[in-house]
Amino acid sequence: MTISEPTMSSHGRYTYSALPDRPVYDWPGGRRLAVYLALNLETFDFGAGLGAELAPGGPQPDVLNYAWRDWGNRVGAWRVRDMLDALGVPASVLVNSRLYRDCPGLIEAFRARGDEIVGHGRTNAERQGTLSEAEERALIAEATEVLTREEGRAPAGWLGPWISQSRVTPDLLAEAGYRYLLDWCHDDQPTWFVTRGGGRILSLPYPQELNDIPAIVARKDTGRDFAEAVTDAFEEMLEQSRRAPLVMGIALHPYIVGQPHRLRPLRRALERIAGQRDAVWITTAGAIAAHATERVK
Repeated sequence: MTISEPTMSSHGRYTYSALPDRPVYDWPGGRRLAVYLALNLETFDFGAGLGAELAPGGPQPDVLNYAWRDWGNRVGAWRVRDMLDALGVPASVLVNSRLYRDCPGLIEAFRARGDEIVGHGRTNAERQGTLSEAEERALIAEATEVLTREEGRAPAGWLGPWISQSRVTPDLLAEAGYRYLLDWCHDDQPTWFVTRGGGRILSLPYPQELNDIPAIVARKDTGRDFAEAVTDAFEEMLEQSRRAPLVMGIALHPYIVGQPHRLRPLRRALERIAGQRDAVWITTAGAIAAHATERVK
């Protein structure tokens, strides 16, 4: 695989490939649909920086929206954890590295479940794609060092805060030892990205449709709307997967779906998926990437 020269209209990371023309392979157990939950655990700066908004924010400090997001770490995440425990479902936990300082015990609770810990920058008050290459490299190094120290091993995957990438982000992640990235929603299968120096990194499908921020914060869907979309997508992708192996991700933020009126319909949707575990592979992003590495050309 060789990189094509980037142009004004092309990134040069991968070439066009039609899904029906690709080789067919199976996930473990002969299954064709892999499902993973991406649980975003994030921290924000008080009185500064970026952050999702429940309502239009006023002058800083924006107490309304800061406190709403902070509720997710103090309350919502624990309710989501209990739900996942009851369902017996694993998660890929996307972690801002400063959470170890800001919310002691939170990441440790998901580690105790055996969940995958994925790199997600330092904080979601910033975007990495606006930084210089040296600054972005330093951000990746800092977050990686903290996660490696706390978890006892380096994270395999990365999602940029705010899905933010510069033109060299895949190169920097590959050079830092990452095996997969989650920022791109261009496919329903894992695909290889070419990186500089003859390297490569696997891109794993990360959802923007089945993602509670675009759905609920941006499109103003209700919790029932979101849960119904999850169920409909699952049933359709299960049918579509008869012809090709597919990946279905569900992106969750505790300050959104942890709210009781949204958690209840989400639980019903996830119960529907968990009830089909004999037919689908309910797993983590890292396990999907590891399985796909030897099968995706």
